[in-house]
Amino acid sequence: MSVETLDTVVRTEETGILSRSGVLRRLARDKVAAVAALLLVLIALAAVFAPVVAPYDPYLTDLTKVMQPPSAEHWFGTDNTGRDILSRVIFGTRNTLMLGLVGVLIGGLLGGVLGILAAFYPRADGWIMRLVDVMLAFPAILIGLAVAAVAGAGLGAVVIALVVATVPDVARVARGAAVGIMGQEFMEAGRAVGVSDRTLIWRYLTLNCISTIFVFLTLRFGQIILIGSALGFLGMGAQPPTAELGMMAAQGRDFLFMAPHIATIPSCAIFVIVLAANLLGDALRDVLDPRLQQ
Repeated sequence: MSVETLDTVVRTEETGILSRSGVLRRLARDKVAAVAALLLVLIALAAVFAPVVAPYDPYLTDLTKVMQPPSAEHWFGTDNTGRDILSRVIFGTRNTLMLGLVGVLIGGLLGGVLGILAAFYPRADGWIMRLVDVMLAFPAILIGLAVAAVAGAGLGAVVIALVVATVPDVARVARGAAVGIMGQEFMEAGRAVGVSDRTLIWRYLTLNCISTIFVFLTLRFGQIILIGSALGFLGMGAQPPTAELGMMAAQGRDFLFMAPHIATIPSCAIFVIVLAANLLGDALRDVLDPRLQQ
């Protein structure tokens, strides 16, 4: 069997799976997934175009409008310094989504590489997975505290904590998927015809594991948002006056009885983002996971 024939076999199998699944059609038929996807798209667009969408300057204080309840002028009310909460939520969503995306992408990349290498090289498997076990022993909040103590609180400390929190779980998922692929006949055929390790790892192993890793990352995204918001709530993330949903909820806890909207509105924004991400992740898992299609 030549390398070209091997490529044809693998592409045929992958195309068959994708055509049978009908990913977009199945997602469109799932009303919950469609609503969740639409909601996430709208939230992402509002975050990207925050300077255009926000009705007010999120950092402009007005001491004559302190802690006003929601009204026609300020839809979400104002905070303890008179800043428009709607504008701050829009800008805060941008920072929260950025932290989640960076943490998931970098952590997913590193974890995927570690898991795939562990499956492909049995001699390195033990060392890599023991490293993963060590990383699992440190909670993300503890890592954030340690980084904040050394480098100072800020978005960088949160990103490092989120990456470290993502890597070990992704590595385990990637290794499990890669071990299954390693047992397929086309991997053995590739070795038999002399295909290089680099080609086997990238063209045949990694590309066949991407869908599994992607599904897991969509499910993990909501959890990463929660962890990042929790770190911000504890004061290890963005520092005032930067808008970030977790920090905004923390700033409003001192005014829960006088102006509960200051804390509850950013908290509700976190809830909506995480719920939509989890619903969409569940739908993608149902569509892309071949084990659920059998």
